[in-house]
Amino acid sequence: MASVLLSVNQVSKSYGARKAVDGVSFQVQQGQTVGLIGPNGAGKSTTVGMICGLLSADSGGIVMDGAPIGQGSSEAKRKIGFVPQDLALYDDLSSLENLKLFGALYGLKGALLKQRCEQALALVNLADRANDQPSTYSGGMKRRLNIAAALLHDPQLLILDEPTVGVDPQSRNAIFDTLETLKAQGRSLIYTSHYMEEVERLADHIVIIDHGKVLADETPAALYRRLPAQAALRAELAAAPSAALLSGVQAQPGVTGVQGEGNALDIGLADAAHAPAVLAWLVQQGTPLLHFATAKTSLENIFLNLTGRSLRD
Repeated sequence: MASVLLSVNQVSKSYGARKAVDGVSFQVQQGQTVGLIGPNGAGKSTTVGMICGLLSADSGGIVMDGAPIGQGSSEAKRKIGFVPQDLALYDDLSSLENLKLFGALYGLKGALLKQRCEQALALVNLADRANDQPSTYSGGMKRRLNIAAALLHDPQLLILDEPTVGVDPQSRNAIFDTLETLKAQGRSLIYTSHYMEEVERLADHIVIIDHGKVLADETPAALYRRLPAQAALRAELAAAPSAALLSGVQAQPGVTGVQGEGNALDIGLADAAHAPAVLAWLVQQGTPLLHFATAKTSLENIFLNLTGRSLRD
């Protein structure tokens, strides 16, 4: 079993009467990617700020590689790289000059600084644009340079706060490629995002926060088991389904729920393996099928089930 790299223990933080974080606990193991998700105002940014030592906790503690994290300078904080949602770049400096500046802030110099800058630029596929200013970059290129800056001091844990906001699909895929390379190298990651498909693609473990509390702290497979329907079947019929047909579908083995919508049936399944038998039963009833499709339960379904569907500010 992998060793624990980061441990967040019953951490709380209030702003006046409002409790932004209320007893949050979770761990990140060595080489693990943790998806940290929650609605707006759930407490994610405050939690990340305390992990990075940018905010002090009112209670609880955070331990990084065996050492406590607090405000001010510490060796524990140097083992963390932070990629903020807001770009932290100087547009009047070249990309290489930006990286040299950030590297110098971590005490890097000489041949080692040069090597780290070259490695970081190559990792994010910007080596050929090293002498260009970020002002000439696309949004996705700036995001990749932001990641490079956080890697210069070779952190054990990289925290990424909404790293794909406002980028096109090609740039997003390039960022994913970079992060998957880091995963393959054994780097630990905390990834916050509002895009559920990103977390599904990258995360080995998922922590869901809402109203400052942890609602789930599990592997994706364990989360999927929380919902009665592990898969879904949508069947489009030639005519609207009758009440008797809906009742008959509901009685089939493996069906966890059924709903008619116009000429379509949305059928929840305990497992996708039940889909062929349900379709065969529909055909036996003389029901003409125009089209059907299967899908598994998504992280978005689980997220909405746990946090609700009401709008958040």
